[in-house]
Amino acid sequence: MKTLKIGIMPRKQFQERVKAIAAGKLNVKAGEPKVWFSSIKSLSEVLSDNNVRLLKQINEYHPQTISELAELSGRKPGNLSRTLKTMEKYGIVELKKYDSRKVRPIAKTTQFDIRYAI
Repeated sequence: MKTLKIGIMPRKQFQERVKAIAAGKLNVKAGEPKVWFSSIKSLSEVLSDNNVRLLKQINEYHPQTISELAELSGRKPGNLSRTLKTMEKYGIVELKKYDSRKVRPIAKTTQFDIRYAI
């Protein structure tokens, strides 16, 4: 399982970075984060203690459905689904659809390399 590299950079600075990359003034180096947050607070909302515990349950028990994960975690399926979609957006989990309506949560990473410069 790969380590997810995460960067934390204020939104304005990140926008300037994206513009510089698009203009060819800045080259992205190998090993730089691909996932960015605008603050430690926004990162901590995605990687909260509850969500890290959820990720650990996915990795250890390999639930076949979100309903099964809801039973394991004691969380409501609707809330759990929203949390998993957010985690999927950042590349932390994958929601794999099968049997037309079932979704299997899969942990894509359980290790994080967080880079924060002030």
